[in-house]
Amino acid sequence: MSDKPIAPAQRSDVASFLEQLANAPARAPGGRGRLIFAMDATASREPSWDQAAKVQGQMFLEADRLGGLEVQLVYYRGFAECRASRWVAKPAELVRLMTQVMCRAGETQIGRVLRHAIRETRRQKVHALVFVGDACEESIDGLGAVAGELGLLGVKAFLFQEGADPTAERAFRHIAQLTGGAHCRFDAGSPDELRQLLAAVAAYAAGGRAALLTAATRVGGPVALIARQVR
Repeated sequence: MSDKPIAPAQRSDVASFLEQLANAPARAPGGRGRLIFAMDATASREPSWDQAAKVQGQMFLEADRLGGLEVQLVYYRGFAECRASRWVAKPAELVRLMTQVMCRAGETQIGRVLRHAIRETRRQKVHALVFVGDACEESIDGLGAVAGELGLLGVKAFLFQEGADPTAERAFRHIAQLTGGAHCRFDAGSPDELRQLLAAVAAYAAGGRAALLTAATRVGGPVALIARQVR
């Protein structure tokens, strides 16, 4: 994992992501937001997995002010292992689930994550899918077909890319475009960036675009950038 400061291009990516999120259509109000939090748990991701476990509480903190949030943890690792947790509404529960997972070497299974999101939203509406990863070893065309189906169901995918792998970037951008979501690179050495990005998506999932204005005043930082883009 790189411990170098985030490059200027990556900082621009973060701002661009937040602006795209601000322009996403708001969800219908009422009830708790439902968000799938999916992560690559292959061996290269172990340091970032621990980091994500520490910062994800911001999702709940912001969403609780907007009506609440239910989160389902989805991860893949090892040989064809892809698992989903129950839905939880408390940060301590999600942290407990995440700390029970050990990263293992294996190939990416992003397609299985997308298909799972399709099944879940057919049972009960999912308002957003967050995916955190650093690689893609699957057919981009194949992923595109599944992402298109997810987009037709109205589930936006927000893909946070650690590092700068060009294949992963192409795949993540393609998925984001087909679902109407967004792709953003982040610096693994800057936990505040991931915390603020997760807070922004949680605000969207819990209350739609209008809620981002409230989030901007409380969270500040990058989240404040999107308030100026809201119309």
